Amino acid sequence: MAVITQQQHAEFLGHPKGLYVCFFTEMWERFSFYGMKALLFLYLVKYHLFTDEHGYNLLGAYGAMVYAIPVIGGLLADRYLGTRKAVIFGATLLVLGHAGMAFEGHQAALVDGNIMRDETALQYFYFSLSLIIMGVGFLKPNISTIVGRLYPENDPRRDSGFTLFYMGINAGAFLAPLICAYLGETYGWKYGFGLAGIGMLAGLVIFITGQKHLQGHGEPPVPAKLKQQVFILSIEQWIYFGAFCGLFVVWGLIQTHSISTQLVSWLPAVSPVIWFLHLTTIILLSGIFWFMAKRCTTVERHQMGALIAFIIAGLLFFSLYEQTYGSWVSLSDRVMDRTLLGVEWTAGQLTAIGAMFILLLSPFFAWLWPFLAKRNLNPSKPLKMALGLLFAGLSFLVLVWATNSPMPNGLISVWYLVLAYLVLEIGELILSPISLAAVTQLSVSKVVSVMMGAWFLGTSYAEILSAELNKLAAIETDAGVITDSAAALVKYQDLFWFSAQIGIGLALVYLLLTPLLKKMMHGVA
Repeated sequence: MAVITQQQHAEFLGHPKGLYVCFFTEMWERFSFYGMKALLFLYLVKYHLFTDEHGYNLLGAYGAMVYAIPVIGGLLADRYLGTRKAVIFGATLLVLGHAGMAFEGHQAALVDGNIMRDETALQYFYFSLSLIIMGVGFLKPNISTIVGRLYPENDPRRDSGFTLFYMGINAGAFLAPLICAYLGETYGWKYGFGLAGIGMLAGLVIFITGQKHLQGHGEPPVPAKLKQQVFILSIEQWIYFGAFCGLFVVWGLIQTHSISTQLVSWLPAVSPVIWFLHLTTIILLSGIFWFMAKRCTTVERHQMGALIAFIIAGLLFFSLYEQTYGSWVSLSDRVMDRTLLGVEWTAGQLTAIGAMFILLLSPFFAWLWPFLAKRNLNPSKPLKMALGLLFAGLSFLVLVWATNSPMPNGLISVWYLVLAYLVLEIGELILSPISLAAVTQLSVSKVVSVMMGAWFLGTSYAEILSAELNKLAAIETDAGVITDSAAALVKYQDLFWFSAQIGIGLALVYLLLTPLLKKMMHGVA
């Protein structure tokens, strides 16, 4: 007991040292993730010559899968592996996946009116994506859960701790596009993807060497159960074997991103990825609602209900936010003067602007919430959801303004994009880290990793919805190059105005729901 107490009081700058282990692990994981994501759409339409719609579909399918698998990873960590083993396993898969992305094969070419692609390279690409998807599934929900467990119940530092953790996420997201996107777009895609893999390896090393600061959290709930033999393998070995088999399922699903299937006549035709999401959601919600009905007290049931409302708010927010890697990237690449501070940046590099604002604003918000709380002025979590959605909508109004104000050369100024990112990231800092903190506060402790997985499942639907929004601005190109900038601006303007209406309208809905949600939280700050 004395050892645990000593570890619990091991702090740095007012927070547990374990927070900083998670901070740097997640920073490098996000470096690898966003380094690859900044390049993904451009790689598809410029190197493999996919159409915009095809590229947006794959972007949505990948994003959906990468946030759906955490439901399974969270469940396995809760019941068997513990969060520490799950994070290490997930990080290992991520290192392998990013290494595979460095194999790019031959560039697609137009031959006699037909696009000829390197199908072998595409299969390497799809399997590498499946490794990344599975790796994120085991790492992502569980490292966030460790952060929550480092703080005692109702610790006022929890929100600011998650804001600092979010700062680590965005440190990686800031550095990755600047370096990986530059290398990929300038010297070759394999260099950008390869550097992303090196970043993930650094994150794995940091987590393994820093485990002594995690206060003993994250160990398997019943270590003996993991060693229990079932046929020829232990339960732990079966989990790893099942994940290996799951790689091939994901490999197949990710290739069907533009194929619609109608299972029964009275349901719409959608891709197998969406059917997978629906099946996962039905199973998850059935389990959650059963648990709420049978295993929760009335207060716990209300708190879990409020949490589900927060998860939906996150889904809606990120449906708008994820356009930053779709329509915002294509806008930057095709109809924007990208000269900023005397330097011409690539479209992929400009995705770093959002993370830059997170880094600049995170210390302010980490200070702001405790400052307001001491004066009983801290907005409630439901009100923060409404404010986050409002700022998301306003960021698209900035881009509507941009598309209405082209320069004489027909391009729009990059400064509109900078302003849009500033407004959007204020919304993200209000909504997202606070929602992650709410998952650890409002969940019943037995299912906290599952509910963290549910948060990411909501984000997976956001990726699909974002892809559908992106496709409203899909533009016909000639080998990846647009031929009519004015027509393109009109398409972007229509999409951005529609997105602004969505964000502002949803903000009003959550503002009206705020009193009810506060009551359902039963005093949780």
